[in-house]
Amino acid sequence: MNLCVLFGGSSYEHEISIVSAITLKKLLPSIETFVFLDGNHNFYLIPKDKMQSKFFSSKEYLKEMKIYLKVGGFYHKTLLGEKKLPMPMVLNLIHGGDGENGVIASLLDFYGIAYIGPRNPACVLSFDKELTKLLAKNRGILSLDYQVFYKGAQKEIKFPFPVIIKPARLGSSIGIFIANNQKELDYGLEEAFEYDNKAIVEPFISGIKEYNLAGYKSTQGIKFSFIEEPQKKEFLDFEKKYLDFSRTQNAKEADIPEALQKTLQDNFIKIYENLFEGALIRCDFFVKDDLCYLNEINPIPGSMANYLFDDFKGALEELSKNLPKSNEIRISYELLHKIQFAKGK
Repeated sequence: MNLCVLFGGSSYEHEISIVSAITLKKLLPSIETFVFLDGNHNFYLIPKDKMQSKFFSSKEYLKEMKIYLKVGGFYHKTLLGEKKLPMPMVLNLIHGGDGENGVIASLLDFYGIAYIGPRNPACVLSFDKELTKLLAKNRGILSLDYQVFYKGAQKEIKFPFPVIIKPARLGSSIGIFIANNQKELDYGLEEAFEYDNKAIVEPFISGIKEYNLAGYKSTQGIKFSFIEEPQKKEFLDFEKKYLDFSRTQNAKEADIPEALQKTLQDNFIKIYENLFEGALIRCDFFVKDDLCYLNEINPIPGSMANYLFDDFKGALEELSKNLPKSNEIRISYELLHKIQFAKGK
């Protein structure tokens, strides 16, 4: 299948998005169209043969065609005005800000462009870790207890140490810190506030199991990936996760009881349905003492979690055939005509 891969963005995860796009180019040779969004919100059409990391780090992309969004697609300027680019369906591959906070989804919806990816409401609820926990609670899913801190506010913790500190609106292990005492808590919060003015603090629980499950909704219902149990130490730091996103080989399927597999899948369905249609997402779960907790939702997972699917290409093809449809609003100006008619009397 052919897609337009949209990647980059003004985000702390900008480089991860580039790595994801390069990975998809290797996985899906049929993809011919790559659109790069730089940190200044300029779009560039990138030739397929230039999709290499050095091309972006050296800023060679600045020499490529600059394009822009309008109703129906991407355009570029010509001597006689402008020309619409032939454009396949867009795949939103922008991680973090712009891509996962709802900005790009809103733009694509506004201009009537078909795309694979989370819609604005799904982005809003999955981008902010506090809102994700409230969503989980509303849908009957457990999540770890937490406390919200804002920059400049008091920093009294209600949990015993150790605790884990996370920027509220950031992924990929950026700004995450484990604190064993008040001094480390103060330091960790200051680190988190470098990235966001809101932070989430959770109890750090040793011996917890983590499982990752991806999926999407096809015309036949929700399709699941296999379940992965990441082999980690305490948690992956940013660089390790950055490298992890570049993998193209399948992960190892977790050896777990059928009952746990069903629990994870049931919780995934509760999260996905009536919110994430049109997107391939990955949910990360914790399991402790036979209880399952939602850790986070990845609405645009690194490299689209290709390594969790036996037929990743087939998954995208199925998803592309079951995208949400917007209700067409008929504007007739009937009320204004009645007002004018009444005035005429």
